[in-house]
Parts: sequence; structure tokens; C-alpha cells
Amino acid sequence: MCGIIGVSNHEEAANIAFLGLYALQHRGEEAAGIASYDGQDIHMTKNPGLVADAFEEESLKNLKGTTAIGHSRYSTTGSSNYKNIQPFLVTHRNCPIAVSHNGNLTNTEALYQKLEEEGSIFQTSMDSEIIVHLLVKTRNGDMKKWFVNVLQQLKGAFSLVFLVEDVLVGARDPQGFRPLCLGKIDDSYILASESCALDLIHAEFIREIEPGEIVFIKNGKIESAYLPGREKIKKAHCIFENIYFARPDSNIFGESIYQVRKGLGIQMAKEHPVKADFAMSIPDSGNYAVVGYAQELGLPLEVGIIRNHYIGRTFIQPSQFLRDFRVRVKLNPIKSVLKGKKIVIVEDSIVRGTTSRGRVEDLRKAGAKEIHMRISCPPIKSPCFYGIDFPSKQELIASAKSVKEIADFIKVDSLEYLSLERMLSVMKDSQNYCDACFTGNYPVEVPKNKSKYLLEGAQ
Repeated sequence: MCGIIGVSNHEEAANIAFLGLYALQHRGEEAAGIASYDGQDIHMTKNPGLVADAFEEESLKNLKGTTAIGHSRYSTTGSSNYKNIQPFLVTHRNCPIAVSHNGNLTNTEALYQKLEEEGSIFQTSMDSEIIVHLLVKTRNGDMKKWFVNVLQQLKGAFSLVFLVEDVLVGARDPQGFRPLCLGKIDDSYILASESCALDLIHAEFIREIEPGEIVFIKNGKIESAYLPGREKIKKAHCIFENIYFARPDSNIFGESIYQVRKGLGIQMAKEHPVKADFAMSIPDSGNYAVVGYAQELGLPLEVGIIRNHYIGRTFIQPSQFLRDFRVRVKLNPIKSVLKGKKIVIVEDSIVRGTTSRGRVEDLRKAGAKEIHMRISCPPIKSPCFYGIDFPSKQELIASAKSVKEIADFIKVDSLEYLSLERMLSVMKDSQNYCDACFTGNYPVEVPKNKSKYLLEGAQ
């Protein structure tokens, strides 16, 4: 999962892209980059770290031009190193092409082998680079046919923004796994992963890019092309975006994320009520589901843990060591609130279980008498191959343990998950979601080589 942004026809294109990435920081904390086009050349700055740290004032000034794209990275294919930071840029026949990609291709290995046999030389270990190689090998004068020809060869999840000289191109896979929306400031168009980026820059939300749609934006004008057969392909929006990834003030897949998460809490209260002194969340993941849960049951809602806001999200850290460390310094229980109380914690998910176990241990030490946990989605049993970094069953506690065994592992008095049926009942178009992480029913064929580092040995 990554954050992407594109800006067309704006005098402050790079600065707008920077602000948009700042709003999309939650989608990736490993690295960030921006590329801009000034009519002759593409200028680029990219660095590891958070958006605020990746760009200095001087580097933003050097990103000249009225068209720009940006990227905040959370790696799902390829290591966390400098060469894999996006946007990825090439120049072919004096035509610069840059791309920012959110998602994961499932036919990476086959495309890579084919391109390498045809003479392509790869610089990175990202699946995103494959897209650029396909573009430069098939370039022609009709840009719509060019992009349709290339993107119909891709399988899996992709929301994309490109700079092709002064043309901003945006595209979304036919299943619509990852979000991508369109906004406008006066005569300038904006593409962004989530609507919260548009809100920050005071852009008007126009619509979401349709699954299988490719948009071409230049000089304040926009045109669309469509991947063949897209209308026959079943939509598969990532339901984990609604549960965890997207910012609660965003609207994606036609849904208000805040209202969805609150609705999940309401359904949890109906399905798995519990007698407790109060309900609480572990900041910030369960903050919105717990509102619905507490309101539905008439339970007091308390803040039992304070979050250090200078520490980033723990799930998206690239190693377990960093996740464990950040959990310890990120959250601090309030003993005066917890001592002697029966509490119910509403969380959005349990992935590996180690984080939840540590949190429960801290709450016990703070004096909580009973700890009950309610999870606003079903158990995550299957890996994701469409842009979420839990690619093996061994990392998923629910793939090997029953709910009772998970409860024993994290040491809570009771544990319940929201059922699949009730979770889907909250979504407006429940038939259009991918729920493979809960059911193992994959909408697109999964790759044979499931490793995140499948291209590392080829470099």
C-alpha cells in the first residue's frame, strides 16, 4: 500500500504534490518522492523517511513546472532501499516517463522474464518498473491506444499516476482494488489515492477514477480510455482499506470511511455485547469502531491509553523489531482510569497477535481487572497479494489458531470477531469487495512465487 498523487496545470504543482503526500502519509512511511515537468525536463527529488523529512525547502524550489506526480512508499515488492523509491523515471527517445504505483502485480515474474529475454535491463526490484519497460517497448503516436495496450497486460492491483512529458496520466485496474480519485482546483486537475488529500489542498472532489479507466490530463482538459472487457470484470475493492488503511476522513469506494468504521462497531455490539465498566480503543486504529460499539450498548467511552503522536503507525513498519519498539514507545496506559475496571477494547484487526499481546500485558500492569476484546472484522487467515504486506500464512495468527487459542495467546478474558456477514452488511455494495484475507477466495489468480523479494536475485 502506497500513497500517490498527480497535479496538472498548476503553477505550484510540486508544492501541491508535497501537501497531498503529507495528507497521504499514513499510506507509507518508508520513503517519498516527487517528479515535476517544466516543459523541457523532468526534475525529481526522492529520499527515505517521512514526507516532511524527505523534502527540504530548496529541493521543492528545484521541482519546477506545472505538472507533477508524487509517491509515499510502503514496500510490497522489493526491499526498502534508495533505488526502489518512487517515482521511477526513465527517458526513452528523448521522452521522459515517470510513474508512481500503488498496488501489487500478480504476473510480475512472467512479465519480468519475458522482458529480460527481450533485452530489457532492470534497475530496481520493483514490479512498478515492469510497467515502464512495457511502455517504452510499445510506444506509438496514439497515447490512448499505447496505454491501453500496456495496461491490459497487467494482472493484479494497480492505481497509477504517470508523467509523460506534460501529460498527467492516471489509471486503475479493472477490479478497482486500490482507490484513486479525481479533484479540481480552478483549471487544475488533481489525482490522489484518497479524498483527504484533496481536502487539505482545498480541491473539489469530482469523482473516483473508474476501475479499468485511464485518464489523460493536459492543459486543463481531461479525456478517458478504458481497458477492454472491464465492464464484465467483477469489482474487488480492498475491504481492508475500509477497515484499517484509509484515513477516516476520506471517502473511497463510494463510502465514508468514518461511517463504515462506526457501523462496524454497531454491528459488533449487536453480535458480541459484553458487560463492562467502559469501552475503549487502542489509539488510533479502533477509535471509530468503538464509538459505534459504545453508543449501541450505552457503555461509557473512556480514553485508557495515550498515544505519542510523534511515532508512526506500527503495522506498516518493515520489520518486526521496529514494530515491537514502536508499540512500546507509542502508547502509555492511564492507570487512574484502568485500575480495578472491567474493560472492553474494540480493535480493527489482529494480524500477527504480538502487538495485541503486548498491549494487553501493559493494561494488566496498569490495573485492569478484566479485559475483553472485540475485533471489527473476521479473523485474517489468508495472505494478500494485492498490495498489503502480509504475504505468508505463517505471519497470520488466525491461520493456525482458533479464536480461543488467540484469546489465550494475547491473554484476554474474552475475544470475539465480527462475522463476515455483518461486516459486509455495513458496505453499500458488499458484492464489490475483495474479502480474500478472510475467506481465501482470491478474485485474481495469485502468483506462484509469493515472495516480496522475488526480483531481488535478478539484480
